[in-house]
Parts: sequence; structure tokens; C-alpha cells
Amino acid sequence: MLRAMRSAASGMKAQQLYLDTVANNLANVNTTGFKRARIGFEDLLYQQVSAPGDGTEGTKPAGLEVGHGSRAIDTQRILSQGDSEVTENPLDLLIQGDGFFQVTRPDGTQAYLRDGSFRLDANGRIVTANGYVLQPEISLPQDTVSLAVTEDGRVFVEQDGTPGSTEIGQILLARFTNPAGLTAEGQNLYRETGASGTAQLSAPGELGVGTMIQGALERSNVQVVEEMIHMIVAQRAFEVNSKAVESADSMMRTAVNMRPA
Repeated sequence: MLRAMRSAASGMKAQQLYLDTVANNLANVNTTGFKRARIGFEDLLYQQVSAPGDGTEGTKPAGLEVGHGSRAIDTQRILSQGDSEVTENPLDLLIQGDGFFQVTRPDGTQAYLRDGSFRLDANGRIVTANGYVLQPEISLPQDTVSLAVTEDGRVFVEQDGTPGSTEIGQILLARFTNPAGLTAEGQNLYRETGASGTAQLSAPGELGVGTMIQGALERSNVQVVEEMIHMIVAQRAFEVNSKAVESADSMMRTAVNMRPA
């Protein structure tokens, strides 16, 4: 009975983490560029009472073993494309396909994101909402009257009193061998890890990265109905495991209260 309690308790803990993951997905349903997470599970150690093949009168076709529950092993980012939202803001950029924007944080480290809702800082640099500078750094002249970004990431500006447009830089996108290995750090940022591989920078539309769309944003790829189903599944699994604890407790109580005839 104690083993049943421990196994069921491990299942309850695993389902709690499952529900936590689903809740975080739902909380970010309107977060620009958010990628939903999926939690993975594995069964725990097995106690082998008798091995297959053992037997005094012949070979047993199957053995006897008892498991010790389950546990969560990872959360994998599902990097499918989110829906597009047209904003007509020239600083809003959408990546159609694979790739991440690269920014530099105040401590000099690099971070990556899908959120293309950029702003301008006091120096005219293109930055995120938290002030992280887009890399390669692009600064708009003070007399800029319009901004245009092509599908391949080239940035053009029109300046007051100057005929025509001038190219001032190009936005590059980062691509990873295993983007699911990136670590989420909040603020819509991801950090490179040994599992993700090294960032490979290239112009949009080249080497497998997506193209750039100006005046639009990528919405979260969370599907509310699907997450609601996952939430119900997690809740029912948690309830079933709690019932197993109650059943084991009832059986133990019966055994403890037994009296000799």
C-alpha cells in the first residue's frame, strides 16, 4: 500500500506540473510571438519480482514487475507559426518562417526573440520594449520621415529634404539546429544553450530562415480550445491519482484494524 501511495503521489506531482504548463500557455495567449510549451513524462524505476524466462517447470513468457509512478522530464517549445496581425506600424516586424531576432542586453549577452514589436530609443536605435538593442545595430537619422523594411531585411529611410530613399542597414535573423533547446528567460527572450547549438546569422530568406514582413506581428501559437482540453485531462488524471491514494489508505486501515478470530 505504501508503494501505491508513493506511485500515486508521483502521478499527482507530475499532473500538477502538467497543469502549471497549461496555465502558463493560457496566460500568454495574447503575448506577441509566444510559443506554447508541451510537457513530457516518463515512468519511474520498476521493481522486478520475477524475470521473464524464470520458472521451475518451463520458461515463463512474462515476468512480474511493479512500477513506482511517473515524473515530468522536459518541456518542449512548439515552434509552429502563430497567426499574423496587421498593425501598419512601420516598426512592427513579423518573421514568416524560421528564425529569431537577435538583441544585446545591458550586460553584453545575446538573447533571441520572435516578438517583433520594436521601438526607437533616444539615439534612434531600434530596440525592444525593454530597451534591448536589435543586432546588427541600426540607427535611424534624426530627420527620418519614413521607414521601409524589405522581405530580405534591408532597411531604407527617407529623410527630410533628401530625394529618394537611403539604405542604412540590414536586419539579420538567427537560426538554431535545435531551437527547442533554447532556454526561455521571460520578457519574450530566449537564451542559447549547448542543446540548441550556436546561432547562425543570415539575411531573411537565406539558409532556411524566414522572410520579413513589415507592419505586422506574430501572435501567440496557443490554441485556447486545445489547452482547455489539456487542462481537463490534467485535472482528471490528478483526481484519479488522489483516488488511488485514498484506496491505498483504506486498504491499509483495514489491514491495521484486523483482529484475530
